[in-house]
Formats: sequence, structure tokens, C-alpha cells
Amino acid sequence: MDLLVTSLRIALKALGRNKLRTLLTMLGMIIGVGAVITMVALGNAAQRTVEQDVRSAGTNLVHVTAGNYTRGGESMNIASGLGAATTLSSADADAIGRGIRGIKYSSAGVSLRAWTVSPGQRFYTKVQGAGASFARMYAWTFSRGRFFSDEEVASHARVAVLGLTTRDRLFGEGENPVGREIRIRDQPFTVLGVTNSSDQDQIEQVFVPYTTLQELLGIGYLHTVTVAAEQAGDSSRIAQEITLLLRQRHTGTSGASRPQDGLTGNMMPQAGGVPDDFTVRTQAAQALTKGLYTSVAAFILANLPKLDEVNLEEMTSTLHRASQTMTALLAGIAAISLLVGGIGIMNIMLVSVTERTREIGIRRAVGARKGDVLLQFLVEAVSLSLIGGGIGIAFGFVVSVAVTRVLEWPTQVSLNAVLLAFGIAAAVGVFFGFYPARRASQLEPIDALRFE
Repeated sequence: MDLLVTSLRIALKALGRNKLRTLLTMLGMIIGVGAVITMVALGNAAQRTVEQDVRSAGTNLVHVTAGNYTRGGESMNIASGLGAATTLSSADADAIGRGIRGIKYSSAGVSLRAWTVSPGQRFYTKVQGAGASFARMYAWTFSRGRFFSDEEVASHARVAVLGLTTRDRLFGEGENPVGREIRIRDQPFTVLGVTNSSDQDQIEQVFVPYTTLQELLGIGYLHTVTVAAEQAGDSSRIAQEITLLLRQRHTGTSGASRPQDGLTGNMMPQAGGVPDDFTVRTQAAQALTKGLYTSVAAFILANLPKLDEVNLEEMTSTLHRASQTMTALLAGIAAISLLVGGIGIMNIMLVSVTERTREIGIRRAVGARKGDVLLQFLVEAVSLSLIGGGIGIAFGFVVSVAVTRVLEWPTQVSLNAVLLAFGIAAAVGVFFGFYPARRASQLEPIDALRFE
């Protein structure tokens, strides 16, 4: 142990003799480890983002709508129209959000079509009342401003968010309406933001807190509840559980509807002979059956749970492949960066052995063994690598923070990445420092003393 401490002290003293050369030598390791930390931070965040996107990609929404009646397709028992009902409540929305597993977001909804007026302009469009999670449900970004908050929903705030087309019609193309006033049913609303949604319906809408719209309409019930599943493959299960929950809350019936001809879900919109006063549809069902004949729609809806299962398996496989690709990419970048740093350390240690040949000869002449010389130069190489690695880790943290603030890219530096980088730095020092250290230990004392 004393020999190791002595070797470390001699190594630090030797490195301090040529500070500039030492710094330039460590530069390769600093850049290499810094690049590893930065890339791992970006990779971890990107992988989490990809995982969230893949798991929530596709048809992960479930729509609950007040009312239910059959206008066509009676022989297939498929609800093809919606009637007026006032039984869907905020308590129902809360019960759905709390009582069913696998739900990521839920939003109560109230809507109407009305004239939206700004100074000098008016636009007849749909006004959608929603909860604060509505924007997160659709992963919206905003060209201007923001969405309303839970506090603003709870306080019935007179605030609004505009779709792109609505903004252009009311204020002009490219204008910033944030902070300006619009009027809905002759009531003033302050514009909070403009959503970048590209949905053809949403770009022509105005979004306000659903509580505010309830107050404006003088109603206490809801028109819709929209639910986002954590995984798209759970949509059918969540829809079925919502149906059972609402039946129990509205009629006291806990039993499911009795399927016929292999049809399930809300194709039999009643339980115990009592028709449902709501309709539950998944986004997949809505998209796949749009414009189809009744019999074809029935077949698709009957097999939709199996389709969701297949989609979930495919998305899981996609996530696994994406994770493997990201890992291989990061490993390649790390290997190249650290290889460059290690070669730099080997080069400077070979130069150091050449410069200190007479010193090595003197040490050997006064009794130092080959192992002592080997240890001394190996400790020096590892010290050089570890100091550079430590600076590189700090450099990686700084770059990660800068990337997040300047480019607004998410980064996530983990403790495991720091420990791994530090361990790799030590391993690089040992690996690339061993050859120069062994070369120094193999020098014969007489030949080393003669060296000029």
C-alpha cells in the first residue's frame, strides 16, 4: 500500500512538471468521456421519449359520449346514432379516471357551435370545453402561449386556446393573439395560446375550460369524456371497463351486455333490457368503421380486441428493436471516443519513458525492481486517465445542460452512466498504459544510464 501511495505521489509530481502537455494529453480523454456522458444523457431521454411514443402511438383514445340510440342497423344491434342525454356528469369522469387502471389522461368535455368574435372579425365554429389534460392527451405543442391549467379549469376562468385556422380567421395569418380578447356568446375570453395541432377538426376549434362552458350554457352535465390509455393495446379493455362502470353508476346494473353472434362492446348498448344512456367507442373502432356497411363494421368491431393485442405485440417488438439500435449507436460512439483518448495516453507515456530513461536507470541501479518501475508508470497512466475522465464527466454535465437549454432537447444523466464512464476511464488508463510501463520496466540499468 505504501508503494502504491508513493507511486501515486511520484506520478502526480511527474504530471505536474509539464502541465500544458498533461492537459493536452488529457484532452482526448476529456472529450471522449464528455461525449459519452452527453450521448448517454441524450440517448436515455430519447429512448424514454421513443418508449412513450411507441407505447401510446396509434389509436389509444377512448371516447365516452352522452346519449345512445339505434337509428340504423337494428338487425346487427349496432348503435349508429347519438341521442340527447343529461346523465353524464363530472363525477362520472372522476370515477373513470380514478377507478380504471391503464388510463394516462382523462378529460371531461362540453361543446357547442357558436359565433366567435374578435375586433373586426367573426367566425362560426365549434367551441370545445375540455380539461387541462386535453393538450397532453394529444401531445400538442404551441406556436404561441400555452394551454389552460387545472387551476383555471377549477376557477371557471374565461380563457381560450385557438386552433391555427381560427387564429387566422379572427386575427390574421401569423398574428400573435395571446393576451387579446375574443367574445363567445357575447362573453369576453382572454386568449392564452395557439395550438400547433394539425388535426383538420381541431385547427378550426376554440378550446375553453369545460367548467366555463358549463357556466355559459347553464348546465351541470357533460357531453363527452375523453380518455387516453397508457398503451394502445389496452383501449378495448378500458372501453369495456368504462361501459361496466357507467352502467353500474347510472342503472345499478353491474352485469355486462349479453353478446349475440360473437359481437361485444357497445354493439349491444343495453344491460338487463335497460338501454345505455351513453356510448363508448375506441378511436380504433371509430376510424376503422367510418363509412363502412353495417355488416362489415360489425365484423371489425367483433374482432377489435384481437387487433389491439396484435398491435401491442408489434409495438413492443418495435420498442425492443429501437432500444437495441440506440444502445449499439451509443456503444460505437463511446468506443471511438475512448479509443482516441487511450491512444493519446499511450503516446505521451511512451514519450515520458524515453525522456526519463536515465531516471529509470538510476532507480534500477539503487535497487528498484522491474515491478516497482512497472507500477510507477502504470499508476501515472491511470492517474492521467482518471483526472481526464473526471473533468470529462463534469464537461458532459455542462454540455447536457447547455443542450437542454439552447436546443430544448431532453437529457437525462444517470448515476450508472457516470460510474460507467469513470470505470471505463480507469480501464483505458490500465490498457493503454501497460505497454509503456512494461517497456520502462524492461530497460536494463546499464543501458538506461548510458542513454543520452
